[in-house]
Amino acid sequence: MTEVLQVALLFLGCLFFGLGTLGLFRFPDTLTRIHALTKADNLGLGLIVLALLPGVTGWAVAVKILLVWVVALVASATSAHLVARALSAGEEAGSD
Repeated sequence: MTEVLQVALLFLGCLFFGLGTLGLFRFPDTLTRIHALTKADNLGLGLIVLALLPGVTGWAVAVKILLVWVVALVASATSAHLVARALSAGEEAGSD
């Protein structure tokens, strides 16, 4: 039963990664592209992490996997914010 749940979570995680990439190519402007990509990738990575956790051998490995996810969440949010801020600053400078 656990293997079925793991496969389902892995499939859903990969699906969210794929949908995020599709959003990157389909949405019209930078802000909506960033939004789609960061949200879908964070959820996809979370589902993949949940799929991997039952198969780990010890708590140390599980904590490392969770820390990788947390670092990815923080990096994704930070980079999306910085890109959006740079885009906003560029638009304000261009309006003069």
